[in-house]
Amino acid sequence: MSESEKGTGPKLLSGGNPQIPKGMGREPVEAYIAAMPEWKHDIGRRLDELILEEVPDVHNAVKWNQPLYGTADDSWFLTFRCFTNYVQLSFFRGSSLDPLPEKESKHPEMRYHDIRRLEDLDEEKVRKWVRQAAALPGGEDVARRCSGE
Repeated sequence: MSESEKGTGPKLLSGGNPQIPKGMGREPVEAYIAAMPEWKHDIGRRLDELILEEVPDVHNAVKWNQPLYGTADDSWFLTFRCFTNYVQLSFFRGSSLDPLPEKESKHPEMRYHDIRRLEDLDEEKVRKWVRQAAALPGGEDVARRCSGE
């Protein structure tokens, strides 16, 4: 059971996305994952594990109520967030990935992959995307535009 389900964690926004204060490092990311509700928590935990396995020296932050993963504190390559029926994995330079994540964005470089159940998580595909995304130039400018900053 996640912290938010126990009533001891952060407030959940629409779709069950945890409201986590902005911060740098692993601590806010771990707080975000701990607060993810129900089955979304298991998906978030597994995504985090896969990302850390593929990019052991990854930089982390929470901004815009979502965890960020990057090659430096201002060079983000992916994030994820909770929606009502899925967890959305977002690649800031996703249009450069092969194969392309299936969901387009209004921002031409950004692409999404929705995960509806932990059992549906294609770990090999996600690992491939993570490795490719981490090797691309950072997406901080895309992240800012997508967040409305």
